[in-house]
Amino acid sequence: HVQLVESGGGSVQTGGSLKLSCKRSSGSTYCMAWFRQSPGKEREGVARIGDDSTISYADSVKGRFTISHDDAKNMLYLDMNSLDVSDTAVYYCGAGQYCSLSYITIWGQGTQVTVS
Repeated sequence: HVQLVESGGGSVQTGGSLKLSCKRSSGSTYCMAWFRQSPGKEREGVARIGDDSTISYADSVKGRFTISHDDAKNMLYLDMNSLDVSDTAVYYCGAGQYCSLSYITIWGQGTQVTVS
């Protein structure tokens, strides 16, 4: 049974950078992805890696965020640069058979990112 634990959130000024990490308890061929949710808004996909290693990003973060993984360490990462106030949210690591939100069945506890 796969478990996910995020870390690396925090507070940063506009234009700053943060790196999020997600530790996966066991190996899998699931899609791994980062989502975020702001107060009053629906959870949205940010970046994802399919089981074929295909990477995609939300338009709002393209060119600023980079998703990567280290399967040997069971780790998923999200490098976030040029952060904006609009990036403030709780960021979640998710895993599922497919990368769309409805197929994500395993979630981490979330980590808060605050940009001011």
